[in-house]
Amino acid sequence: MKRNTHEQVAPTVYLLDDDHSIRESLSDLFLSVGIPARSFGSSKEFLEEADVAAPGCILLDVRLPGVSGLDFYRELNRIGSKLPVIFLTGYGDIPMGIQAMKDGAVDFLTKPFRDQDVLDAVNVALARDAAAREAVAATQDVRRLLESLTPREREVLTAVNKGLMNKQIAYQLGISEVTVKLHRGSVMRKMQVRTLADLLKKMHQITGT
Repeated sequence: MKRNTHEQVAPTVYLLDDDHSIRESLSDLFLSVGIPARSFGSSKEFLEEADVAAPGCILLDVRLPGVSGLDFYRELNRIGSKLPVIFLTGYGDIPMGIQAMKDGAVDFLTKPFRDQDVLDAVNVALARDAAAREAVAATQDVRRLLESLTPREREVLTAVNKGLMNKQIAYQLGISEVTVKLHRGSVMRKMQVRTLADLLKKMHQITGT
């Protein structure tokens, strides 16, 4: 499976359906609204050519030759793909649709579907993908800033994140309260924040607490 190393890549809709007419119709639809799209007739072809590391989403037929769409979706998750998935089916399989949504699919569309329904689902999927990538980038930025802290500053930051006051931190670390204040000031500068609330918000991005 190909991986793209470029930072700026236009979101791509990957169409995975063994019905050539469906792929052609959807490709024309996305072309008409300026959304890049690539189509594949099998999971093997997709795995060989698609770039799951790049921005985008997948329109995935439930009935694929050799493997079900749900099984292939789980395989994508297993290999680390974060691309949002929209399932397509011509069978109206409601239980399968419910399971797809439980597994994290963005939507489940039954053929024949309206063009607008497809576009709406794709827009939701692309927005979800963009938000997820922004969150990952923000977390990486915070980790980069954390690496600039000294071991003592990290200790102070950990204590601050737990809600301890300067006096408590000083007692816990065996240093003076003045020294704690100096370390806190240095932490604030290196973490590029002005308020305690902003600092705690950045810590929440990497700890989730």
